[in-house]
Amino acid sequence: MKLNLKKPLVIFDLETTGLNITHDHIVEIGYIKVEPNGNEESKTMRINPGVHIPEESTAVHHISDEDVKDCPTFKQVAQTLAQTFEGCDFAGFNSNHFDIPMLAEEFLRADIEFDFSKAKFVDVQNIFHKEEPRNLVAAYKFYCNKDYDPHAAMADTQATYEVLQAQLDKYDNLQNDIDFLAEYSSNNHNVDLAGRIIYNEDKVPVFNFGKYRGKPVIDVLRTDPGYYGWIMSSDFALNTKQMLTRIKLEANKR
Repeated sequence: MKLNLKKPLVIFDLETTGLNITHDHIVEIGYIKVEPNGNEESKTMRINPGVHIPEESTAVHHISDEDVKDCPTFKQVAQTLAQTFEGCDFAGFNSNHFDIPMLAEEFLRADIEFDFSKAKFVDVQNIFHKEEPRNLVAAYKFYCNKDYDPHAAMADTQATYEVLQAQLDKYDNLQNDIDFLAEYSSNNHNVDLAGRIIYNEDKVPVFNFGKYRGKPVIDVLRTDPGYYGWIMSSDFALNTKQMLTRIKLEANKR
């Protein structure tokens, strides 16, 4: 089924040096940008992460230090990517949990504050798990009746795109609408992209980890002001620190 879009949708996948958002880096990005009129633009970019790619990661995506030694760094392509992605919604497989926070972290490392706040995020894995719990290879086989070799960014991206279209064809309860799909495929209503701060049922930002889990952020900052300093000096994602600072500044204005 052709996607019904109000604005461009970027379906993308990242290959990285590892799975730690705050420490690891992108080594490949593959994306398909789909316009509301149906036009598509696809691109794969290899990225020099500036650090050694661990052998265990190379074993998964088959990208080595040698493969990216002459490739640009993320900082060198960040502005171009930001311009390409501006005003878009985003989709991926497990993207809400990993790819979106990782991309946001890399933008911030490159001194670009890309505004994700107005974007919708469609996580095809969450739709799949709600309808047919498995993984991307199984999803591709189940929905598209085809096999593919995973862990290449464009192969994963293309498979995700086809699975999303097939999901819309298969399930009558799914609306061909990005707002609906973003809401349906979301597990939490995140304030920060890593989900360390979320909105509760009253749409109040609360911490989603540690001793203050479930507690309103503003209340914690008032009763335990040192907690802000601890987070800012600890190993949290830059986007988490950015959003926490925004909440703190907004509270100070009141």
